[in-house]
Amino acid sequence: MLVNWLVNLGGAALFLFLFWRRLKEDYTSNIIFGVSFFVLAGFLSGFLVSKYFFPHWFFWLEAFGAFLGFSFGLVKYNTRFFETFEALFIAFLSWLTFYYWVEFTKKPSWGGGMVAFLNFGLILLFNFVDSRYKNFNWYKSGKIGLAGLLAAGVFFLVRAAIALEFPFVVSFPGRSEIVLSGVCAFSLFLLIYNLAKNK
Repeated sequence: MLVNWLVNLGGAALFLFLFWRRLKEDYTSNIIFGVSFFVLAGFLSGFLVSKYFFPHWFFWLEAFGAFLGFSFGLVKYNTRFFETFEALFIAFLSWLTFYYWVEFTKKPSWGGGMVAFLNFGLILLFNFVDSRYKNFNWYKSGKIGLAGLLAAGVFFLVRAAIALEFPFVVSFPGRSEIVLSGVCAFSLFLLIYNLAKNK
């Protein structure tokens, strides 16, 4: 238990650093850490609700809580959606990857290794797209946000695909995972389509 808390504290510190580094050129530290405070407060609220009432829904309650906090911070500090979401997703993904790599080294397993590997692959995808998106011919707007939306869309698409064959993974609420992840993936890809066309 203590080790998990320490790992998550390290993950939270990594999240805060990456979130700040991604946005420091556009916003003051007070704004960045203000938004991150609401995100983490929402995430923690989702964790507590799942822990005591809906343990099988911990991923979705934590994600929903974080998104509510993100939305509140977005409105309060008037930050731009796409660049803030992009910073939020890559920071959370890094935290998640760090957590699963530690878990895998402590207790090697096929499932834990696969999750860590897939998350690391998404980080590589994010970095690749982030460094080249302005050169994509089909991405006419050239606006920031593509890397975060694409990585997030693939994240949920993979969750939906895995749920088709293995619906009882610990972080899945059964078969409903297919619908929830599928809807999220579709929504994110739709946002990419709209962002690409919006000059």
